[in-house]
Amino acid sequence: METERLILRPLTGSDFDAYAAMLADPDVSGGLAESVGTSPADAWRSLATFIGHREILGYSHWALVEKSSGRFVGRAGPWQPYGFPGLGVGWCLAREHWGKGYATEAARAALRYCFTELGAAQVISLILPGNTRSISVAERIGHRHLRDLDYRGRRVHLYGSSRSPS
Repeated sequence: METERLILRPLTGSDFDAYAAMLADPDVSGGLAESVGTSPADAWRSLATFIGHREILGYSHWALVEKSSGRFVGRAGPWQPYGFPGLGVGWCLAREHWGKGYATEAARAALRYCFTELGAAQVISLILPGNTRSISVAERIGHRHLRDLDYRGRRVHLYGSSRSPS
């Protein structure tokens, strides 16, 4: 799949080095609603989780690749692991790509995919209360704050949006 500036393709083992470098930044990994960690072993488990999610459910986060350079930018996409409170979209970008609008661009594509390809009636995102950048992305894609909840030992905001009636 493609957007204006990004290629969205399945995550693979060949993404590991760039993926591990992204998660090694505590400002990146610390902003995730699901605690990941910053070590290479943590990155390996995280990457394997997304690849396994695709194998089990047929969809998962995609690798985001900048069209102009071919560089790995981050990951984004649909997500509903065991125990997650609904079909979600999430995003995580390497810090050098923050502020370029890539998260919003990828999240919009993921939201559209959830509604059109997965037939979702509602799509959610879980965001840590202090993560103002992700809150802004959620609002830009049409999510609104629905409530707060405890998820895997962390208090998070649940944002979401519903499919427009046809």
